[in-house]
Amino acid sequence: MRKIFYVLLAVFLLGSALEAAAQMSRSKIKKNNRRLQTYRGKKYGFGKDKVYNTIGFSLNALNYYGDLAPRPGRVSTDLSFTRPAVGLHYSHRFGPRYTLNGSFIYGTLRGADGESADKNNNDAFFRYTRNLSFRNRVKELSVVASMDLFENQSTYINRAQWTPYAFAGLAVFHHNPQAQVPQFQLDGVTRFSNAGEWVNLRDLGTEGQYAQLEKSDANHGIKPYKLIQLAIPFGLGARFRINQLMDFSVEFGFRYLFTDYIDDVSQNYVDLGVFGNDELAKAMSYRGNELAEVRNNPGQLHTYTSDRAGGGTYSVVSGYGAEHKDNWRGNAKDKDTYMVTTFKLTYIFGKTFNRAKFR
Repeated sequence: MRKIFYVLLAVFLLGSALEAAAQMSRSKIKKNNRRLQTYRGKKYGFGKDKVYNTIGFSLNALNYYGDLAPRPGRVSTDLSFTRPAVGLHYSHRFGPRYTLNGSFIYGTLRGADGESADKNNNDAFFRYTRNLSFRNRVKELSVVASMDLFENQSTYINRAQWTPYAFAGLAVFHHNPQAQVPQFQLDGVTRFSNAGEWVNLRDLGTEGQYAQLEKSDANHGIKPYKLIQLAIPFGLGARFRINQLMDFSVEFGFRYLFTDYIDDVSQNYVDLGVFGNDELAKAMSYRGNELAEVRNNPGQLHTYTSDRAGGGTYSVVSGYGAEHKDNWRGNAKDKDTYMVTTFKLTYIFGKTFNRAKFR
């Protein structure tokens, strides 16, 4: 009987212990369930658990809008002169919509009247006869803020599959317009020894920037333009998620400029005598005589003798290459613009995402 008593007592105690353990387990489960039911995650704000940075690389396409566009008008450009550019990017994400981006872009802008302007189009004939051309290697450093259309209330891992966005900011860029030296000087006989070489146009002062112009001259008071300029970048884009750490973006952005000399063209022609003995400056200021249509029809040329210090007699197409308030070389009222189409790949780093923990 005593053995049976001890066995029953042991069974009772073991059952009591198991029942107590079960009750404790059920209590803990209920407590965790209540936490799960009420957990909503941390609200998205400016906390460190939601902030991340990206680095990126881009391939870009540059298009020029300005005095050497095919036709008058701000939206005229020659797509055949689209030139590539490369870029490096860094960004810092602040909240559900906002990102601050720093970028460096290097690329080339191009334009040429003789190739873009249609000589059979009345709106473009002036540009074709002008026959100016340029290239400009631009180095741009910008800081822009972007705003997403779709908010990302979650972490970087659960960010939207894609979102359009708008951006605007401030940029500083270095430029230096160049053109190729023609075969002949304005006399049509003497050859340039460096024909075909790209030369810096600013150094030549093609619109009389370094000449002593008279007060009655259309370009009186003109000064050399600065090679370092400010711009306002703005545009639209769309960002697509590739995986947890990589995005691909496409952007269409314009640069509002405060200069009209991206192409070295802005104001009026000057009397070619103001260039003195600088035959290269004369040939780069007025290039109409390089056209076959002009060389084969000398009857359309207007000849004048300069009364400036450099003197000389010059035969030019009427309305070009001579001092007069109506002899426009460019339009100073419309500033130049360029467009940047960007294809960008970015990588997320510096994340501080903390997963929720239940205790």
